[in-house]
Amino acid sequence: QVQLVENGGGLVQAGGSLRLSCAASGRTFSNYAMGWFRQAPGKEREFVAAISSTYYKDSVEGRYTISRDNGKNTVYLEMNSLKPEDTAVYYCAADLRGWGSRRRYDYAYWGQGTQVTVSS
Repeated sequence: QVQLVENGGGLVQAGGSLRLSCAASGRTFSNYAMGWFRQAPGKEREFVAAISSTYYKDSVEGRYTISRDNGKNTVYLEMNSLKPEDTAVYYCAADLRGWGSRRRYDYAYWGQGTQVTVSS
């Protein structure tokens, strides 16, 4: 079992920044890949970023940075130059296979989500 707890969401103006964190417990954190997804109202949950090697959704590349601290069992998502269309609930997820994916079905464990709202 893996437990994931996100923090860091909130309300920010367009152009602003937020840093999300996701604390993991339950297994050896360094062995698995981590991803961030988001879900806006009425839309499908979509891939944002993953880290084993790092890769991003095209629309966030250059604005978002995913990183991890294996000593703290934590993955981060630094979000800059935020836009109203970035508004969503953001979820972190664990891929126990270890190499990460853009597909949500490859992630076995999910956090509860944290709301990010970007005002125009």
